[in-house]
Amino acid sequence: MAKRVCDAQLDPITVEVVRHKLEGIANEMESTLLRSSFSPIVKEGLDASAALFSVVGETLAQACAVPIHLATLIPIVETLLKEYPLDVMKDGDIYIMNDPYLGGTHLPDIALVMPIFYKGRPIALSAAMTHHQDVGGMTPGSIPTNATEIFQEGFRIPPLKLRDAGVMNDTLVKLLRLNVRIPDTVMGDINGQIAGCMIGARRMVDLADNYGHNHLHAIFQELLDRSEAMTRDALRQIPPGTYRYHDFLDNDGIELDRRIRIEVAVTVKDGAIHCDFEGTSRQLKGPFNVVKSGSQAAAYFSVRALTDPSIPTNAGCFRPVSLNLPKGTLVNPEEPAPVGSRTATIKRITGCILGAFKDVMPDKVPADSAGELLTLAFGGRKPDGSGNFVVGELIAGGSGGSVGADGADVIETDATNCMNLPAEALEMEAPLRVTRMELRKDSGGPGTRRGGLGIVKEIEVLGVETTLTHRGERHFCPASGSRGGMPGLPAYSVIRHAEGREEVVPSKRVTTLKPGDRVLVETAGGGGYGDPRKRDPELVKADVANGKVSADAAAKIYGVNT
Repeated sequence: MAKRVCDAQLDPITVEVVRHKLEGIANEMESTLLRSSFSPIVKEGLDASAALFSVVGETLAQACAVPIHLATLIPIVETLLKEYPLDVMKDGDIYIMNDPYLGGTHLPDIALVMPIFYKGRPIALSAAMTHHQDVGGMTPGSIPTNATEIFQEGFRIPPLKLRDAGVMNDTLVKLLRLNVRIPDTVMGDINGQIAGCMIGARRMVDLADNYGHNHLHAIFQELLDRSEAMTRDALRQIPPGTYRYHDFLDNDGIELDRRIRIEVAVTVKDGAIHCDFEGTSRQLKGPFNVVKSGSQAAAYFSVRALTDPSIPTNAGCFRPVSLNLPKGTLVNPEEPAPVGSRTATIKRITGCILGAFKDVMPDKVPADSAGELLTLAFGGRKPDGSGNFVVGELIAGGSGGSVGADGADVIETDATNCMNLPAEALEMEAPLRVTRMELRKDSGGPGTRRGGLGIVKEIEVLGVETTLTHRGERHFCPASGSRGGMPGLPAYSVIRHAEGREEVVPSKRVTTLKPGDRVLVETAGGGGYGDPRKRDPELVKADVANGKVSADAAAKIYGVNT
């Protein structure tokens, strides 16, 4: 009876107002986080995220940010609540962790979680995750593609208290600063996370002032239940059955000639979805393994992509999702397997889950995207000897064509959502110069709807010897087309040494560059959708005029003379 009385008070308008307010708070947290941070990978690359959680660890609202972060915050909050139950938390506390084997994702992604109190009672949790530009380890930027154990990737933070009732843990801060190459930048980004969490707490207290703790809690439960019901209804619109797909990673950074298989069987039935990864490669020597949180993130993102985008994203959307992640495989490795480059694998897992529905949902699922987030990390001593520089660059490829549109050029897809660094930002942070940047002609897979193009970018090293980490994908396994469409061009990278020698990068490489050396990268294109010969000739002519398709390709592939 008490529940019915409570439900009667939940008029739809109030519930919707609170929902939008929660989303607004999460986005304000994100804006504060980005504007308060120091590193260009955050303030320009947007590689950080924020979310609100209930006191039992269920997602209430997410910022428009990085899906991988937003989903991997879920097990982090769960871990922290186990280590620090609500009854030991105090107003002003902030907790920190990054350990992948305790619920995190990879070491550069450090999470902060803050309990929010109203009149002495916890009402919610605010959380922020930032990809930190350096967390120690064997290479500047802390994403070594040649790591063979997690200890080489940086420092591991178990669930710890960063701030106790408003007082910072100076011992922990000193320890963090001592173990990174750019301590001021790292602490600047952590302080940005604190600012984001505090904004979330302030706004949630205002919300509780307006609606009261108990009423607000009831609204939270209603929102979660509604999203669950809407998601299950959407899943029931998919023909029930088991659908399979597989794809490959280029290599694991260690065995460069070995392709890595990712296989998934997705079963949809009775408003639920189950992803089974039997048949996926065993865990790898190199750092492209993914702990459970990352595999879950791929599945959660895929479900949101397959269902109605108007469904409010919260924990209710994820309740219908289950996974089988065989122990000791690259989707659920055993400690101390390295996991630092897991983004590439999460993107390919996402592409496989979506790809499984190509035939059954042809109007919804596009051709394969490039699925490439090329990461370049540069690091070394500053030319004036005053300290270290570390800077990371994030470069995308093209998305796949779909039934109604060409793929987008140079865009993040498949659970990532970052931006490349403007040339000016890169050049301000490090002795580097961007000498070339343009769309990569003919890289999009031909089709009735063409795949999106990749990009060509060349960066020159100035002044000092510099360590380069090149974490690439799609160099050997291009994005597949769909329904008669052709694959996109594979990625290609080369180092042009100052003395004239050229060195092709086999997808992954850690190396040292000297002044005058240049790294040239060409990212992959998305797959095409439909028979290229059925493409509107006027669209082909426009592509040629815009430099996206060569006249030769127009004639040979599309049958259009320009």
